[in-house]
Amino acid sequence: MLERYDAELRGRPWGKVCERDGPVLRTSGAPGDGFIGYRDLGGLDGDELDALIARQVAFFRERGEPFEWKTYAHDEPADLEDHLRAAGLEPEERETVVVARLADIAGDVEFPGGVALREVTERSDLDRIARFEEDAWQDGHSRNWLARSLDDERTADPELLRIFVAEAGDAIVCAAWVRFERGTAWASLWGGATRAEWRRRGIYRATVRHRANLALAEGYELVQVDASDDSRPILERLGFVPVTTTTPWQWTP
Repeated sequence: MLERYDAELRGRPWGKVCERDGPVLRTSGAPGDGFIGYRDLGGLDGDELDALIARQVAFFRERGEPFEWKTYAHDEPADLEDHLRAAGLEPEERETVVVARLADIAGDVEFPGGVALREVTERSDLDRIARFEEDAWQDGHSRNWLARSLDDERTADPELLRIFVAEAGDAIVCAAWVRFERGTAWASLWGGATRAEWRRRGIYRATVRHRANLALAEGYELVQVDASDDSRPILERLGFVPVTTTTPWQWTP
């Protein structure tokens, strides 16, 4: 499963501007941060690796744009993160990549009383999601870019992204979306933050099942999530298995 994840999902183009620089694919110009992705680093190490990282920093410094370099526990060389730290990048919290066969986790969807799931497409709802995410995470980071990013993605190809909110009355209690990775067997699940007072009532689990059902109906076979420590136990109980860990390394002007 990890081999398929690496081969089929990593290093795929996305965003407004994608450019190759050796083994990496550099994405810029999106509403969120820039991004460095790759399947592997082609054996680069030492001074050559430092030069590759320095070129990315110089590129984004000239643009005045933050960027993320996403590492994985099985990446080579083993000291990659030391090179990133030396170049001025800083790590965020490590997540676990969990995967599953959609047929194994699809099933009945049940929300607690007073909560209803609704698919959203309008920019006003995406703005509500961005505000909800800021409130849910309480980490001091603005998520003003999120609504623009989701809106741009839907405009480019609305069939590849479906976005949902679980609401209690007029209040969002959970927001989650699914991406269908065209040309692969994979769907990927994103979002899923749940308002604190509504946790442990099965809302996140229900949104996972609902999105899995949709992906299976669309003919996809596999699904992956970059899971936080809070969501990983829920996903494992549903049938997901961990295959590696991933860490976002951030650089800001």
